[in-house]
Amino acid sequence: MPKVLISDSMSPLAKEIFESRGIIVDEITGLKPAELKTIIGKYDGLAIRSSTKVTADILSAATNLKVIGRAGIGVDNVDIPAATAKGVIVMNTPFGNSITTAEHAIAMIFALARDLPTASASTHAGKWEKNRFMGVEVTGKTLGVIGCGNIGSIVADRAVGLKMKVVAFDPFLSPERARDIGVEKVELSELFARADFITLHTPLTEATKNIIDAKAIAQMKDGVRIINCARGGLVVEEDLKAALDSGKVAGAGMDVFLEEPAKTNILFGLENVVATPHLGASTNEAQVNVALQVADQMADYLMSGAVTNALNMPSVSAEDAPKLRPYMKLAEQLGSFAGQITDSAFKKVQIEYCGQVSELNHKPLTAIILQGLLSPLLEGVNMVSAPAVAKERNIELSEVTCEMLEEFQTLVRVTVTTTDGQSRSVAGTIFAQSKPRLVEIRGISIDAELGPNMLMIINEDKPGFIGALGSLLGEQKINIATFHLGREKPGGDAVALVEVDQQVSQAVIDKVKALPQVVRAVSLSF
Repeated sequence: MPKVLISDSMSPLAKEIFESRGIIVDEITGLKPAELKTIIGKYDGLAIRSSTKVTADILSAATNLKVIGRAGIGVDNVDIPAATAKGVIVMNTPFGNSITTAEHAIAMIFALARDLPTASASTHAGKWEKNRFMGVEVTGKTLGVIGCGNIGSIVADRAVGLKMKVVAFDPFLSPERARDIGVEKVELSELFARADFITLHTPLTEATKNIIDAKAIAQMKDGVRIINCARGGLVVEEDLKAALDSGKVAGAGMDVFLEEPAKTNILFGLENVVATPHLGASTNEAQVNVALQVADQMADYLMSGAVTNALNMPSVSAEDAPKLRPYMKLAEQLGSFAGQITDSAFKKVQIEYCGQVSELNHKPLTAIILQGLLSPLLEGVNMVSAPAVAKERNIELSEVTCEMLEEFQTLVRVTVTTTDGQSRSVAGTIFAQSKPRLVEIRGISIDAELGPNMLMIINEDKPGFIGALGSLLGEQKINIATFHLGREKPGGDAVALVEVDQQVSQAVIDKVKALPQVVRAVSLSF
């Protein structure tokens, strides 16, 4: 049975879900890195929140690890490239705390608009400074949303309900989606110029790091108010402090900081800064939701192969998983076949999905095909790491879909172009009982089911070849299980695909190549 380690505190319901699905669970929190490294090799899954740091060093010892589940959105504490190289899926729960985080941003807007924390402290001190705290209304003000994905769109929806005007900057926001949620899509410079309040809801990437700095603040309205409930590092804290001190920025609501836990910070102690200790996801409802979601997602993957909210491989729903399973076997065989018959470096890979398979989520199939292609050349490549490895090696990948087929209800074709200009192609389909079959090699029609040990031969279509091959294999004590033939045209190139009972040695391959009609011979293993 799969075994999962829960290394950070989370709702006890997570453990209950794992156990109800037949998964063994250990709940050990507060582990030091050295302690985690010592035991991680025993586990198939690791469920974490933000405390556990999953570094490359930890992953090096994770010999059985298949999936890391982050109960929450941010995965700054996981070395995703190292996990991908190791073949470990990294999942998060992007929707479990969306409402909670969005509501915290809205609360920050109100707190800044009405100076609520400072006014509360003053009143508790018995000062009753009613004239000191002159706030502003949010009605009619313009809210600039940077990052209008799941959380940002919820913030926008709530702001529209408060009769605010909402402008949004998000390169991935379509005009249709912007209209649907009632926002105006603008460029970042226009957002800076128009917004009375600016709220950040974007991940921390190279493109978004320090997105609010002195140069950005200079483009903003005087008296703007800035809210960051997303990630520390989006705002240059020194530049924000200077703008707060000068009055350029009227106030800031900061739930996240560059260094966390933030015991000291240059923004602390400023009356026009509302600071909270990364509370965006901190509600009872959100903590239960993310724990339930991460347990469900990890259990689905470990028990059925379904992949949800993965950050380093395509998702496969529980509904799609059984539909894709026979195609996964076909994809594995096609990729492995193409990889074994190609003896030069790959330049391009084109994958065609035709007929019924074109209607399915074929991204996981592409990952499996790439795994098969690269495995003969690189040790340890799997469907998680293969796309990243292909990208690192500048292999150009294209996926093509077509709806109609004349001969087959469904077809997958893999065409590989090598750096020296050669082209190799192989195609397959799914027949009865969901069995994969090869139906084309190098454009030549064939009908073959692959076995563990195969021999592929390209030969001239001339009399005597089959007898000569059979005699040679018989002399070498190699038994033929199945024999499949196809030819381009009479007298042209032909292909023979022979299943044998044992792997064919290189010495035998050399003897096959020496036959007069043989152009090429390759031993294949599946």
